[in-house]
Amino acid sequence: MFLIPFTHHRPVSLDEVFETLAKHGDDAAVYAGGTELLLALKARVLRYEHLIDLKRVKELSGIRIEGEELVIGALATHHQIANNDLVQAHVPAYAALSEEIANIRVRAAGTLAGNLAFAEPHSDPPSLLSAMDATLILVSSGGKRGVPMREFILSDFTTAREENELIAEIRIPVTAAGEGFAYRKFGHLERPAVGASAGCVMRGGKPSYRLWFGAIGDRPLHAKEIEDAIAGVPAASLPEALPKVARDFASGISTASDLHGSADYKQHLASVLIQRALAAACEAAQSRGAANA
Repeated sequence: MFLIPFTHHRPVSLDEVFETLAKHGDDAAVYAGGTELLLALKARVLRYEHLIDLKRVKELSGIRIEGEELVIGALATHHQIANNDLVQAHVPAYAALSEEIANIRVRAAGTLAGNLAFAEPHSDPPSLLSAMDATLILVSSGGKRGVPMREFILSDFTTAREENELIAEIRIPVTAAGEGFAYRKFGHLERPAVGASAGCVMRGGKPSYRLWFGAIGDRPLHAKEIEDAIAGVPAASLPEALPKVARDFASGISTASDLHGSADYKQHLASVLIQRALAAACEAAQSRGAANA
């Protein structure tokens, strides 16, 4: 289906972006990669008379280290993130996830910021970014604010971003010695049916764990009950301690049958994937600890 005619704007600064948004209001939308927006426009799910292309806004570009955080600019594509030396060195688990998003066409054009702003529930990044304590920096003509990733997505296609705000950057704490993260997913389509993200953090010889699910509900799901049940359990003992609590938690997840699978199938996947993700995260933590010893 063809796009409905629109006026195309190509600002070169954030000030110009906000001026254009203020002028056209609800008739305008911003985009960078446009992989999600264009599909919605073609399907007539959304309609805008003005599209604002952000690609020339230099304030939104780049990937860098600031202090103990990796900063990903809003214009960084999935492919650029996956192949960036800083990302691979400082948050390797996210580099690995980014390499597996959708297909090469989506990775080449689509941006992480656009993915998060659209908040499609069957998405890879949100659960791992939540486990990694990432923060989104939102900007508007009135200033900027930070929103933790775990609080950003409110429900299907709904976020904490105000209408006059843009995601400027995503800040991810650098994975330190003794820390490891991993993401595991399964799906028969390009979007995951279920995703599971895990973190293993060693402090003073004692482990703590971070466990999040994605794609199984309308927003990332924090598996705090599992975290509490296995708190302090050594990684070597997880194969005995984790399976039952993972199954019990997964069986209580509220989900729906859809083209990605039945509800009980997704619950089973959640139980299996969280165990695999945590095993990989613990292995990464041990490896990173040894490498930095």
